[in-house]
Amino acid sequence: MGIELASRARLAPLEEGAPTVATLCSHSSLQIFHGARQEGYRTLGISVGTPARFYDAFPLARPDSFLTVPKVRDIVHEVDRLRAERAVLIPHGSFVEYLGPEAFGQMDVPVFGNRAVIEWESDREKERVWLESAGVPMPRRYATPEEVDGPVIVKYYGAKGGQGFYLAKNREALRDFRPTGPHVIQEYVLGTRYYVHFFYSPLSDRGYRVGHGSLELLGMDRRDEANIDELYKLGAQEELLRAGIRPTFVVTGNVPVVLRESLLPQIFDVGARIIERSIELFGGMVGPFCVEGIMTEELKFKVFEISTRIVAGTNLFISGSSYSDLVAPGLSMGRRIALELKRAQAEGRLAEVLS
Repeated sequence: MGIELASRARLAPLEEGAPTVATLCSHSSLQIFHGARQEGYRTLGISVGTPARFYDAFPLARPDSFLTVPKVRDIVHEVDRLRAERAVLIPHGSFVEYLGPEAFGQMDVPVFGNRAVIEWESDREKERVWLESAGVPMPRRYATPEEVDGPVIVKYYGAKGGQGFYLAKNREALRDFRPTGPHVIQEYVLGTRYYVHFFYSPLSDRGYRVGHGSLELLGMDRRDEANIDELYKLGAQEELLRAGIRPTFVVTGNVPVVLRESLLPQIFDVGARIIERSIELFGGMVGPFCVEGIMTEELKFKVFEISTRIVAGTNLFISGSSYSDLVAPGLSMGRRIALELKRAQAEGRLAEVLS
């Protein structure tokens, strides 16, 4: 038995024919379109202004057609067109961030996954309640700057690719921080960052069982961040500021990694706890999500964040990863989404994977 997510009214257009896989032309859209095409789905690219020419350079990933809007938030005025296209929207970081969690949650168009999760991810307070109540190890949080007793990183709400993050090695250094929006102050944990790409299928009846479905590990990456990196971050920041350079954590690229095999049980346990608690809190997650954390020198994984949709790090693995190849050869996250959609369609279970 799966998790009932979508109303029959929202799914009605899909009963008239095969779905069209649609997403915003940004972030991981090439991979999403490519994976959908591999499974025989028509694709629709939502473009802000004239579609980018680079899509012509990738014929296997170019969408079959484009829907052009003046700005991302105008997508809400295209519901009739999207429903006529029998569109299924695939959320990704740019799509959710620029459209806005509230607008995304209210659009009367089928979305792959449980859109209720967007509210829990976009609010860092609710996200922490979710993860802590799941028993997931996390860095310490500070309610006020006065509580800080060591290195911290300050993060804004939402999926902004690290933009605006601020690092301080102590309470005194934090005094220079001038917030521009809702944020949290979090312990800066020394260790190695790992971004773990999971997929949860409520339809699967085999594999690593969690709830009524199965949890899959499809990849792992680290991120290149603009003008600051790794162990020297704490000391380098002061020197960079003196030179007139303000350090940023804006993500500019991704690097594939493989974890020590002996640590995989710990990683799967974290993923399973997150899924189980999500089922209790808001009906569960469906599809891709990324657990973002630090592996300390004591080999303890501390989770600092979760992204509840496909992440850009999966773009490394359009032809498969060291992990996804052990699930199915050449399996990308984009194709895995299409496969889940295809199975749900064949088994009459679209309501369990769409919302």
